Amino acid sequence: MQRIRLRYTKRGRLRFTSHRDFQRAFERALRRAEVPMAYSAGFTPHPKVSYANAAPTGTGSEAEFLEIALTERRDPETLRVLLDESLPAGLDITDAVEARTSGLADRLTASVWELRLDGVPVEDAAKAVEAFLAAEMVEVQRKTKNGIRTFDTRAAVAELVADRPQGDPQGDRPAEGACAILRLVVRHVTPAVRPDDVLSGLRAVADLAPPVPAAVTRLAQGLFDEESGTVTDPLAPDREAVTAAPPTAAATARATAPEAGPA
Repeated sequence: MQRIRLRYTKRGRLRFTSHRDFQRAFERALRRAEVPMAYSAGFTPHPKVSYANAAPTGTGSEAEFLEIALTERRDPETLRVLLDESLPAGLDITDAVEARTSGLADRLTASVWELRLDGVPVEDAAKAVEAFLAAEMVEVQRKTKNGIRTFDTRAAVAELVADRPQGDPQGDRPAEGACAILRLVVRHVTPAVRPDDVLSGLRAVADLAPPVPAAVTRLAQGLFDEESGTVTDPLAPDREAVTAAPPTAAATARATAPEAGPA
């Protein structure tokens, strides 16, 4: 059984698709591309697809990850192209690599988010960010299936800066008027701290309340490097393992086989 890990996006208006919507679209793409999927056992077999830390509905993303299991070997890049062509524009497969290591989910320990705050001057956003970072604890409340839960958002935030817009990755927001961009690096902790929780925290400490809902995009997710403060590519270990892997027996035999002489 071969395992392939894929990176995909949710862009533009397709950020409003739920995770279940994407699952249905992806399974249709698997059938259209005639991917030799492995299936689960039991009365209702399902394609063996593992999704890792999907973004909330309503947020865009440049860095979603999943893993599929195949019954026949396929070239990862060829498979990526076939699946990308079978999905609607906005749900794009941007990377594929053969799984050579374990624990993809364990390497998703932090996310980089961009929050576009239309109608908010950069100066106001910067003051709110300063107040948030200066606080030892910023508690917010969120309604869960078990009721209202109170938790600290400050401890999960590794970086938070305010800046001016350099362009709109979603392509559906106006560029006129006041606008602030927040760049946010959040550790994946329990309970999970989401971008809207950080916005609630900014409202609590500095009364920052954007007049329209924020446009939120995940730019990256992966292993958080505490020394550099960066989020690394979670597929890099698989690429390195492929590069470092010894040649297969078949490849060695072809390379060492004597060339056929003239008849």
